Amino acid sequence: YSVQATAAIAAAITFLVLFTIAGNALVIMAVLSSRSLRAPQNLFLVSLAAADILVATLIIPFSLANELLGYWYFQKTWCEIYLALDVLFCTSSIVHLCAISLDRYWSVTRAIEYNAKRTPRRIKCSIFIVWTIAAAISLPPLVYKGEKKVTTGGRPQCKLNEEAWYVLSSSVGSFFAPCLIMILVYLRIYLIAKRRSRPTSTTKPGTRPPHTQLNREKRFTFVLAVVIGVFVLCWFPFFFLYSLGALCPRRCKVPEGVFQFFFWIGYCNSSLNPVIYTVFNQDFRRAFRRLLCRRRAP
Repeated sequence: YSVQATAAIAAAITFLVLFTIAGNALVIMAVLSSRSLRAPQNLFLVSLAAADILVATLIIPFSLANELLGYWYFQKTWCEIYLALDVLFCTSSIVHLCAISLDRYWSVTRAIEYNAKRTPRRIKCSIFIVWTIAAAISLPPLVYKGEKKVTTGGRPQCKLNEEAWYVLSSSVGSFFAPCLIMILVYLRIYLIAKRRSRPTSTTKPGTRPPHTQLNREKRFTFVLAVVIGVFVLCWFPFFFLYSLGALCPRRCKVPEGVFQFFFWIGYCNSSLNPVIYTVFNQDFRRAFRRLLCRRRAP
């Protein structure tokens, strides 16, 4: 890169890091301090925001240095840890979204029964399981490093195992399988909601939760559907090209610049959830306004 391009890229990514940290920190504070957001299921959003903050602090700065320098400047041990953490945080994000989808599904299909069991302790156990699954998927980069390849110019590189079996299995486990689960779950939620929106005379009093609670559940289900949709849009091009390169490495290879562009688009997703909450959810807007105004007040 030229000096001007290096400065522009560094400035843009620095802004991305700061915006991601600030936005997701606001999400965490909003959920923990706002009465309207203190529902147990919103702990999923706290954990998801924490994962995005970890991406901004532990992954993006080193990816930026690697991008601008063209080689891995840091220790070999840190390279292995960095790769495992990169996979861990990305995978944890999508597994969080899977857990949120299932939580929404159960809250729609078994509203009264499930909401009675939806305690903070159960949600925390679910979050622990989410991180455990993500950790299990991210271990292979540390355990099996694949064949060693000589780097061009003798400069060290920090890359994931590029063998086809690993690329395809990690892509399926970290992205495509969870995406399929989420799409099927949300399709089912949509069909149930559509059926329930039709007026019926068979509904008995007491068989449905209060109207205000139903409306809040519907609004939040829509917001989380947007979060999932944006996540898929940001990461699908990268995982598609990543998998395509493993399936036909010679004929299907895309230019490195295109691949890197979609790689960084995926990282940008970590900054978008606070924006989505602000645009689509009134409770978050109020909580953010309260937090920001309180800090500006003398």
